[in-house]
Formats: sequence, C-alpha cells, structure tokens
Amino acid sequence: MTRGSRRLDRSASTAVLPVLALVPVWLLALAVFWLAVRLVWAVPFWLFALGYLVAGILLFFRPVQRFVLAPLLGARRPTREELARLDTAWRSVLQRNRMRRSRYLVMVLPSDELNAFACGGHLVIVTTFAIDALPRDELAGVLAHELSHHLGLHTVALTVGHWLSLPIRILARVGFFLRNVATAATRSFTRGSSIPGVLGRLISLVLMAVSWVFLAGLLLSTAIANRVGRSTEFVADQRAVDMGFGRELAHALRRVAAGQDDDAVSSTSHPLARTRVARIDATMRRRVRRPPPAPEATWRPQPGRRR
Repeated sequence: MTRGSRRLDRSASTAVLPVLALVPVWLLALAVFWLAVRLVWAVPFWLFALGYLVAGILLFFRPVQRFVLAPLLGARRPTREELARLDTAWRSVLQRNRMRRSRYLVMVLPSDELNAFACGGHLVIVTTFAIDALPRDELAGVLAHELSHHLGLHTVALTVGHWLSLPIRILARVGFFLRNVATAATRSFTRGSSIPGVLGRLISLVLMAVSWVFLAGLLLSTAIANRVGRSTEFVADQRAVDMGFGRELAHALRRVAAGQDDDAVSSTSHPLARTRVARIDATMRRRVRRPPPAPEATWRPQPGRRR
C-alpha cells in the first residue's frame, strides 16, 4: 500500500452500523415530508427517497464541502495569520504521505475548544484555539490524526449518518415545539372546560409520543456511533504513529487531557485523551524495542578450481 492511499479499515466498516439503525426512522421521517410534497407533486416515495440519497452524495464533492458543508458547520477559510501557522504543519503531513495540497481542504472553526475533526471526503476543520495554543509540531500531529480518518474512510459513514438524521431532527424539534404550543393553548383557553381540556392534553400527548419516536431513533444511532467512534479514534492514532507523528500527537493530547472532564467524555465518541496517549506511548515503545530486521543475505560466487 502506497503512502497517502485510502483503505477501508475494519473500524470504518463497523461505522455503518449506526447508519443502518437510523434507516427505519429516516424512512418514517422522510414519509412525512413526502406526504407534504405529494400535495403539489405526485412523485413516488421510492424516487423521493432516492433523490434525497443522491443529494447526500454531493456532500463528498470538494466545491460542495467548501461552499455548503463548511459554512453549515460554522467553519470558514483561514485568515492570513492562521494560514501561516497551518501551512507549515499541514505541508509536513502532506509531504510525509506524498500527497498534493489540493487534495484536501483545511478550514477553521471559531471556537475556544482545543479540537479538530474530519468530515465529508476532503474536509479537515481545526478550531481557532487549537491553531493559537498548539506549537506547529503538535498541530502537525493533530492534522495527521484527522488525515488518518480520511485515509481510513472513517468519515464516509459519519457524513451519511448526519445527512440521514437531518429530517429526523427537524421533525423531532417541530414535534416538541407543537407539543409546547398545544400545552400552552390548552392551559390558556380551556380553563373551566373539561372536554376541550381533555382534547388539548390528548393532542399534546400524541405530539410528544411522535417526537419521542424520532428522538429515540436518534439516541439509538448516536449510542452505537459513540461506541464505534472510539475504535476509529484508536485506529487513526495508530496511523498517525505510522506516519511518524506519534510523539507530536501524544503531546497535543496531553494538553487536552489536562482540561478534560472524564464524565463528559464518557458519553461521546472520543475515548479519554490519557487513554489514547497511553496507547500511543505503548506502540512507540514496542517499536523502539523491536530489533531491526536482519540484512538480506546476498549470494556471492565461491572461488573454485578451474578445470
């Protein structure tokens, strides 16, 4: 396998599981939107669902990621000062993998959190705090880790899952909003009237039940994604070590561990930073202790007697 080539990791294969868990609820949510569209356009449901999936494929094209996906995530192009810091670190990662600069997009997310993430097919996003707080070598380690997610195809299922969850999130929020409106209207206009009050409470319960159906699907998918996501983080760390950025990544993770809340991290897709550091250090120690390979034996003609 050549450097910089993409390869489907086992962890990327298991990342499909939360997407599969999301499909039934996604179909149900999409059916609600389809019923509304059908009032003005008699399109079959299968064609409507297929069109939604095809639209999601556009998220993997660089122009769409630059002008649509990145702004949706709140990211922007780096300023001149940010580009000067990113350029050296990112160039070292690309050179180590023999890759062209135009292959991936590096964008900046204004945030006070030390973080970076990969999404889509070519997008790497770094927070402003990470750019300001990390030395360039540690920033290179973080960028190598995020590039590893792309090389392992970890971001494919993640991006598809976010796209499928969009109509579910919309309906869940609309359902809870309408439930609150119905509850408020029931309390305001049905005082002293038993029948309208019972009807209003019934409508509120139905809306709440529908909202929880969609929310339960999201929670199940998120729980599976968090479980799978921890393994992809370890795999990306390992690939960053293979690139030669293990020590730099470990130093950056120690900064994260210093301000990390263990209880808050336990419910996310990222393992504890100190656990990742321990694994990186253990991998690097094993490689130091491993004896170098024996030189290959070369054949040399033996002197013999002439006849």
